[in-house]
Amino acid sequence: MAKLKNIIKQLSEPDFEAIYDSLMENGADKSAYLLKSMREKSTSDNKIMSELEVNTNAYYTLRSRLNQKIEEYLLQQLESPRTDLLKKVANINEIIFTKKKAIAIATLKKLEKELLDYDLSNELTIIYKSLKKLHINHPDHYNYSQSYNQHVAYMLAVDKAEDLLGEYFKKYGQYTLSNSETEKLELTLLNKEMNNVGALYKSHRLYVYQSCLNIFHRLFVEVEEDSLDDDLEPIEDILAKIQRTFEDYNLDSIYHHLKIIFEFLKLEYYNHYRVYRKAEKYFEEVNEDTALLLSNYNLYTYPSQFLITKLERHKRLKLEEEMYEENEGIFIDFEVDKNDIPQYVTYMIYRALSCYYVKKYDEAARWINNLLNEVSLKKYPNTQLEIKVILALQYCLLNDYDLFNQLINSIQRQIRIIGKENCEHLMIFTKILKVSISELKKNKEEKIKALIQKFNMFQKQGFSPSMYIKMDDEFAAKLS
Repeated sequence: MAKLKNIIKQLSEPDFEAIYDSLMENGADKSAYLLKSMREKSTSDNKIMSELEVNTNAYYTLRSRLNQKIEEYLLQQLESPRTDLLKKVANINEIIFTKKKAIAIATLKKLEKELLDYDLSNELTIIYKSLKKLHINHPDHYNYSQSYNQHVAYMLAVDKAEDLLGEYFKKYGQYTLSNSETEKLELTLLNKEMNNVGALYKSHRLYVYQSCLNIFHRLFVEVEEDSLDDDLEPIEDILAKIQRTFEDYNLDSIYHHLKIIFEFLKLEYYNHYRVYRKAEKYFEEVNEDTALLLSNYNLYTYPSQFLITKLERHKRLKLEEEMYEENEGIFIDFEVDKNDIPQYVTYMIYRALSCYYVKKYDEAARWINNLLNEVSLKKYPNTQLEIKVILALQYCLLNDYDLFNQLINSIQRQIRIIGKENCEHLMIFTKILKVSISELKKNKEEKIKALIQKFNMFQKQGFSPSMYIKMDDEFAAKLS
């Protein structure tokens, strides 16, 4: 909410009036009212909902659509010099064939300077290719040939950096489900390869791509506290440098879209160091764009981590019940990609746990069953076990003894295959459920509490949704 309200308050008067008039002309009266309320009043969300006569879901949807309309308007107003440059590059042959040689060269050299500022390697190769042709009988032919070769190499380096980003975050998703040391090593090697590519050229674009990977790697793979390398650039310094780059190239369309990535990384950075006051500032901004982040940014980061962070945050702040209703607005147009198994698993479990916390156990079970039916998790036995245990909890709370007993037998077989030592916390979880569903009448709650105490001693490792079940006295009472 804060993000949208801030944007609206910062709109110039002509921009505000143009957006307001457009909404009214298109019959979007409620959106227009919301726009005006946020700009002119300090009205609470509940009061606006009451005035508009809408429920929370409808309000969230309305807010999201208004945000989209504002962004569309602002982008239309954006006269990007980058776009202008690309048009000029597209007309190079027209310049070469219709203008005097001296004018053509002067035009190309001016374009060269502008393209260098924007770090547009693909277009620079076209410029240098043309300049070396125009200087075929001149000593500068060699220099332009060298520049051409260098920028072809640089262009390949940028392409390589983008490929490494996609490869790294695909691998990280697999690592979250497997918790494999081999995959952890592969991530470290990909991180080193990215740093080697970044070291080849002094380039703000390569630095931005490198930072997407480096920061994430230091927060989630090679955790900072375990690092012995004192020469690493502080993460806060990197984030500040990226912010300055985005300000210097504020009309660069790629950077415009990558801002959300670094808002997400700031959230995760402050969250990692438990500076929750600062983390909150970025949580609101990222939360509003959750569906967009999950849909469009898998090649630049691991967006599913935000869902884990959100579960942790809401559990810490005792706001677990808020997630269910909020999801209806956030994910209204979202379609999860079943081919991206780590994202699919994380999303479905997040939705299931959101249902669990509002006591919609039947709905939670449906989400999990859909997950188990849609994708194969044979490659990830520990993850599969985690999911089955969460499902068993729902059957336990629904008092569905047949499905519970059937599932618990499957879980116990799987525990024997994996090895008890590799899933001790899940063994204790199943014991809690078996005590709960047993006919035992004496000291049931005390026995559950004792097992909860043991469970809570374990630390989260890899994908562990069982750790997001709040095991307290209320939980013990509910199960007994």
